[in-house]
Amino acid sequence: MAFTPEILFGILADETRLRCLSLLHSEGELCVCEFTHALKLSQPKVSRHLAGLRSAGMVTAQHRGTWVYYRLHPDLPDWVRKILRITVTGIADTRPYKTDRSALAKMPNRPGSLCCA
Repeated sequence: MAFTPEILFGILADETRLRCLSLLHSEGELCVCEFTHALKLSQPKVSRHLAGLRSAGMVTAQHRGTWVYYRLHPDLPDWVRKILRITVTGIADTRPYKTDRSALAKMPNRPGSLCCA
């Protein structure tokens, strides 16, 4: 996908998408169950936003068994990565982004051995 500022800022303008991207920026890779736990949102809502991010070229998805793991797309243009980094750094200590990271850190049974148990 060819990113334009309008496309990128449209993606970042949605709170759920920004929360997902913020977590991915911090964590590297997350399972859908981790997003639902951290964001306290339903799986269908989280999956719909992640699908939109994937179709926009912001993230990639990998299936492992019955689980789907997401990460930032490795081919994001440098200017997109820079804007994302600056944005995530700037909002890191505000709600709900700080709360999301805290909830994720406290999640029992995080993926590795038992995803979404």
